[in-house]
Amino acid sequence: MKTLAFAALLFSISVPHSGAPASRVPHDGADAAKAARRGQWYMAQSGHAVFCSGPVVTVAGPDGSLQRMATFCQGDKTIVPLRD
Repeated sequence: MKTLAFAALLFSISVPHSGAPASRVPHDGADAAKAARRGQWYMAQSGHAVFCSGPVVTVAGPDGSLQRMATFCQGDKTIVPLRD
């Protein structure tokens, strides 16, 4: 019975680990922002590549045709017409 109590006591005591702590690489907020930014690159109708994080929607164009648009794009434009 004493050995069982001794074994329980032995396993319940936490032993400090010897050795150096794991090295941590300091990071700035830019890495976290890049990881959190999800999206996709699209080819705009103007011929430039744009990075957009929103869905692609289809809207009626001015002449009645259907036009694909990328939404929530990087920069000053929130919606960009896409090249088909």
